[in-house]
Amino acid sequence: MTQAIVSRDEWLDARKALLARERDMTHQLDALRAERRRMPWVRIDKPYRFDGPDGEMTLGDLFGTRSQLAVYHFMLTPGSEHLCSGCSFVADHVDAARQHFEQADLAFAAVSRAPVPQIEEVLRRMGWRFPWLSSGDGDFNYDFGVSFTEEDRAAGRAIYNYGTVIRNSPDMFGVSIFVRQDGALFHSYSTYHRGVELLMGAFNWLDLTPKGRNENGAMSWLRLHDEY
Repeated sequence: MTQAIVSRDEWLDARKALLARERDMTHQLDALRAERRRMPWVRIDKPYRFDGPDGEMTLGDLFGTRSQLAVYHFMLTPGSEHLCSGCSFVADHVDAARQHFEQADLAFAAVSRAPVPQIEEVLRRMGWRFPWLSSGDGDFNYDFGVSFTEEDRAAGRAIYNYGTVIRNSPDMFGVSIFVRQDGALFHSYSTYHRGVELLMGAFNWLDLTPKGRNENGAMSWLRLHDEY
């Protein structure tokens, strides 16, 4: 790295100039978060079903006693030995965070198309404790834009992240938010691809440093936490 070496007073001037930009960005993010909270909702009428270690569950069951639910669409394809390092990076942050956000009326579950035994094997290996369900051959993953049939991929109809055409992967990743109100379920928000970065707290630590994420390519250094 080649950095300017300056006096403390010069450093303070530079830091205050950057602080002004940081404060402006914070206010912009506050406004964006408020706009996200005001997003319209879509009522969920389809009876989605999931398989877990204790049997079948509905989407409503995933809320538990809470009125809001975050679903992480974990990219785990049935029968595949590939474990997505990006999804695993997100998952590494979840158990610590849910100790807190569950107290603020937000439930969490991960969902994949992979069957329960495959999911349970990953949970044992990685040591995660959050609920992780299988949507199997149901419509859930397809309806929320993270799984794609072979026919749709071949025909260019597999649309991910509101516009990207997927050709090769049958599964992708993202986050969806649901709300329960007066007994009805609603979809309020989904984000995909780099929109998921806001859940990766380790990046925020790295972004404070001169080297930053120190990447030769997107997440090039990242490994599963038992492979470092």
